[in-house]
Amino acid sequence: MKAPKGKYAWTATVGEKGQIVIPKQARELFGIHPGDTLLLLGDEARGIAIPPKGAFAELFGMAFREEEDKTE
Repeated sequence: MKAPKGKYAWTATVGEKGQIVIPKQARELFGIHPGDTLLLLGDEARGIAIPPKGAFAELFGMAFREEEDKTE
């Protein structure tokens, strides 16, 4: 069965220290490099999601802006 355009699936093995290796094709496709920080979101009913790496900075930016707005 061929996946729809732009849709991918990979597997990863969890090591003894709880670490996973992101498959090379996924790292290349999404521009993930050693030392990058990724945000993992979990939902017990739906699973784990890894949003685009820029979402981490964007989330914190929103949180700090909201706090600044409250103090003005």
